[in-house]
Amino acid sequence: MVFQSYALYPHLSVRKNLAFPLRVQRLTKAEVSRRVTEVAQTLEIDHLLDRKPRELSGGQRQRVAVGRALVRQPRAFLMDEPLSNLDAKLRTHTRQELTALHRRLQATFVYVTHDQVEAMTMATRIVVLDQGRIEQFGTPEDVYDRPETVFVAGFLGSPAMNLLDARVAGAAGAVGVTADGVAGDLWDGDTAELDVVLGIRPEHLEIAPAVAGRRGVTLTAVAQVVENLGAELIITCLLPSGARVHVRADRAVPVAPGDAVRLHADPEHVHLFERASGRRLEWVPDASPTDASSPDASSPDAASVLPVLT
Repeated sequence: MVFQSYALYPHLSVRKNLAFPLRVQRLTKAEVSRRVTEVAQTLEIDHLLDRKPRELSGGQRQRVAVGRALVRQPRAFLMDEPLSNLDAKLRTHTRQELTALHRRLQATFVYVTHDQVEAMTMATRIVVLDQGRIEQFGTPEDVYDRPETVFVAGFLGSPAMNLLDARVAGAAGAVGVTADGVAGDLWDGDTAELDVVLGIRPEHLEIAPAVAGRRGVTLTAVAQVVENLGAELIITCLLPSGARVHVRADRAVPVAPGDAVRLHADPEHVHLFERASGRRLEWVPDASPTDASSPDASSPDAASVLPVLT
């Protein structure tokens, strides 16, 4: 177990803190020394081995706590925000070391974090929790590309997915979406009017002129803030409704604060969620209408059943 609050033995040196679980296992002195040295070098705390916890910074204490778990080589690791007190450079290094350790040991890591980068880069499976309830479980790619709820959609990503109240309806053989400053046809077909939450990730919005007959969603907005991140721009735009949307764009895009912009997202990059429930909506052209009040649609045992637009 790796605790967020360190939980080190204050009267023992770093060396003895790391060695303690191995001494309990009655390993030989040579094996204890080898494992302690190896873990200390991995976490870059080998120069701290003779210090007491009170002589360490918060980040150094956290590394010792991680090392005390690693040195045991257990079958399962339970980690509660283990890197939260490390600086950015060391956090990246330690994250990579933990990922490599996971591959090498083939052990189970249950890792609690609020850091999206840690979750996306380290996990083979992610469980997204909200108020103690599982919102979604899946691979990092599944959770990011196909969020099952509005909460998951808005939680993962930096900047987060743009989420806008909108309305979906069928007209002239096409299913379209509308809101203040937002319009577009998504698919061929028909559907009853439905209040939705429209979701588009910043990297899927492009600044482009209107093209007749092009499917997708078009947003009319004004650029408000342009942040230069070096390799790319993060552009914050204001819709007529007052809602803000973020765009991740190439640095070469000629946009300045105050410019009127037209943003476009292709249909495959548009996410729709039922506004009332927050659940994901799927467009299934050949499906029969789903009755939300039917047992099949509302049963907790049918977790894979989602509302269907038809």
